[in-house]
Amino acid sequence: MVWSEAIHVMLLTHAKWRSFTDRPFPPAGTAGSMLNLSLDSREAVDAMNIAAAAHGGKADVNPVQDLGFMYARDLSDPDGHLWGAFWMDPAAIPGAGAGQQGE
Repeated sequence: MVWSEAIHVMLLTHAKWRSFTDRPFPPAGTAGSMLNLSLDSREAVDAMNIAAAAHGGKADVNPVQDLGFMYARDLSDPDGHLWGAFWMDPAAIPGAGAGQQGE
């Protein structure tokens, strides 16, 4: 769901949530969320995780994702809320340039 030019929201089934993390589901009747921030570089993603760990959070609460065109690391803040930091180069997505040869 597109909230604004800069904000997108994903509402997930339990099965899809499991493709992102194996952390426990929030108890019934409560809310669970993971906020993700798009950063300018892989180095910025790493710096965010280092800063989180240095200030009472926990870095890499899920496995690091490095797909080449996208790099993501997840952290939890001191209250246990999940945050994702990622960098992506849309031009490097496999197939992104398909159909544009010779233009």
